[in-house]
Amino acid sequence: MNVAESLTGESPGGETLGREAASPEADEPAPTRRAARAARATGSPRATSASGTEKRPEKRPSVIGRIGSILLKSVSWIVLIVCGALIIGFVLVPRVTGSTPYTVLTGSMRPTMPPGTTVVVKPIDFADITVGDVITYQIRSGEPDVVTHRVIGVNVTPDGVRLETQGDANPIPDQELVREEQVRGKAWYWLPVIGYVTNGVTSDARTWLAQGLGVGLIGYAVVTLVVVAVRGKKKRGGDGASASTEDSAESTDENANSPRTSIR
Repeated sequence: MNVAESLTGESPGGETLGREAASPEADEPAPTRRAARAARATGSPRATSASGTEKRPEKRPSVIGRIGSILLKSVSWIVLIVCGALIIGFVLVPRVTGSTPYTVLTGSMRPTMPPGTTVVVKPIDFADITVGDVITYQIRSGEPDVVTHRVIGVNVTPDGVRLETQGDANPIPDQELVREEQVRGKAWYWLPVIGYVTNGVTSDARTWLAQGLGVGLIGYAVVTLVVVAVRGKKKRGGDGASASTEDSAESTDENANSPRTSIR
């Protein structure tokens, strides 16, 4: 071997001896090299999958989509709560307390109880009724037709105590005084409009309807909670997988960018 050959590391045939510096991208797959060039050109880190292909960014829902989803969930829960409250207030509570729901059909108690109002009437001792109370009483004793008016006077007559009543919207008191046996109870609480829904529905049908709605609402609540839980679990799993893929991609980048040598 002459001095020139030992200094240059070249053999007489022109072959290179010793170590050669290999290009960092020499042994990388084509997709990885393309991703690396794009990342260096834009100055942003690249993300690749385990197979070496470039990972596409996840498609996130738009702001309108997220707002719509939130509104839908909010409306669903509001409907659920309102329906549950109505069933409890106008079906379950009256049955437990012995009260009776009635529907106001005329405007004699405007504006307190306009037509379509459902009023829950609770039994009360006749002696406890005072002026200002709103009572429901039979128009004629023993008949089903009733009236809900305000007591404006408690009169003592030779035949006993009689109640004088008048509708809030009526200009004059009712013609006939109310006897004890006519009184069905005192107005406990009421809600407008609800009567339009329940008017014409018998007590038994109302009970079955309430039970069906109750079961449906409970089922809806359970399904909603399960769906939310499953979606949350999938989202957490997806975030973990994304983080693992990114770590793998970073490790691949580090290995790809480290200098490699080959010895011939």
